Amino acid sequence: MKLSILLEAIFPVSVTGTGSASINAAAVVSKTDPDIEAIHYRAQEVIPGGLFVAISGLAADGHDFIDIALDRGAAAIVSEKPVGTAGEAVVIKVENSRAALAALAAQFYHQPSEKLTLVGITGTNGKTTTSYLIEQILMEAGLPVGVIGTINYRFAGKVYDNPVTTPESLDLQQILARMQAEGISHVVLEVSSHALDLHRVDACWIDVGVFTNLTQDHLDYHKNMDTYWACKKKLFTDVLLAGPKKQRAIAVINRDDPRGAELAQIQSLKKVTFGKASDNTVWPERFHHDQSGISGRISTPGGSVEFRSSLVGEHNQENILCAAGVGLALNIPWQRIKSGIENVTCIPGRLEAIANHRGRFVYVDYAHTPDALKNVISALDKIAQQKMICVFGCGGDRDKDKRPVMGEIAASLCDLSLVTSDNPRSEPPLEIIDQILTGVRRVSKKQFQPSEILNGFDQKGFAVEPDRKKAIRLAIAASRPGDTVLIAGKGHETYQILGDKTIAFNDRKEAEAALAASMARELL
Repeated sequence: MKLSILLEAIFPVSVTGTGSASINAAAVVSKTDPDIEAIHYRAQEVIPGGLFVAISGLAADGHDFIDIALDRGAAAIVSEKPVGTAGEAVVIKVENSRAALAALAAQFYHQPSEKLTLVGITGTNGKTTTSYLIEQILMEAGLPVGVIGTINYRFAGKVYDNPVTTPESLDLQQILARMQAEGISHVVLEVSSHALDLHRVDACWIDVGVFTNLTQDHLDYHKNMDTYWACKKKLFTDVLLAGPKKQRAIAVINRDDPRGAELAQIQSLKKVTFGKASDNTVWPERFHHDQSGISGRISTPGGSVEFRSSLVGEHNQENILCAAGVGLALNIPWQRIKSGIENVTCIPGRLEAIANHRGRFVYVDYAHTPDALKNVISALDKIAQQKMICVFGCGGDRDKDKRPVMGEIAASLCDLSLVTSDNPRSEPPLEIIDQILTGVRRVSKKQFQPSEILNGFDQKGFAVEPDRKKAIRLAIAASRPGDTVLIAGKGHETYQILGDKTIAFNDRKEAEAALAASMARELL
């Protein structure tokens, strides 16, 4: 694509060409106007004829690697800062290189989101489960659908790893273009607060924006809840109300959440609301919860439908209502919405049951925020037959304020809390555990040594086992038939980050191994 065509998508501060001073973009590109073979934001990946966009990352600044991009044959450089000798390359100075990257990427890939129906989901909890529900509803309606989210991105029978919830803008536009080229018509996109703050979803023209809820998370990045909320809110005040779809875009909003109630007051938004009250667009009637799932009736002003879901817990009731609201916003027939909800039987790492023949109810869940942990423990407690045991930790290099809060929640709601490591990253695991224990000890005075609970326990308390594999085995060993064991924090993840190393680790496989080992001991 000609550089002049790419530059139509942005507003440069200045553009310089071979041996020229700063002049206007049109004049420069009319003289040089190179063909741009690719766009890059990693200098080491630049190919001859590529355009390199220097962005400031969380760990490194792309401006420090411009010389590498030039050495590799970059035809053009986009930068927020002055560039020294650039040789034959055109240098485009911009106010915000992340915003420029998003606009340039969309232009380079011929605006794929304009040709797709895009559903963007934001909120602290529930994004992944809701995305699976919406995906199934769209499939039941016969629509070819792709999903980009925390667990992976997938379309047309293919599944790919996704290292972050919402990919960098260049990667995102490339994925959307691939989906569109392979006949996908609808895409469900999880939108993180980081993505909104870092302009990753700029130039993604969204048809339906979804708000699930807002609770404490990512304060290591956002610093406070007001800033965190301001980022989430951008999906509705900025992204949804911009671009070629702004006249028809719809917001689907959880009005039971205080921030959702605030969103629902924005008059310029076309909206579908969901919540417990009957003055919403979508609300629940006669919902029933048990160990096999949720049943009830979903109602709207235009009618209602009975359903039965295998998903467990009141928080999943909220996710189901949310997905139904999206179906309504997209004019999906109610029978297809019902079928979609009923045909989602399991979400990887979201209250995922670990099958066993030992009479234990073992679940793995991604809950790594205070609200998510409270929701899943409360959901299981309502259907638990006997004691509740929870294995959990907190990630390193992340929001430290939530650690004692999560400790207090687990110790308050569980018969036994086993505090362990999650992804400690660069932090000493024992320091993270000590901060969790500050909250645990507010409500629980009895600390067990691991050896004391190998054969069960008779009073409420907690124990510490920094080794996560040992902690999972200890929880299974301490359980008895009818007990519920929740292994929280990592969910679908298949790794653990220890210092600068990433090792293979899967809570689901470790739970299965612990159950098998426990059974073998009983047979001896």
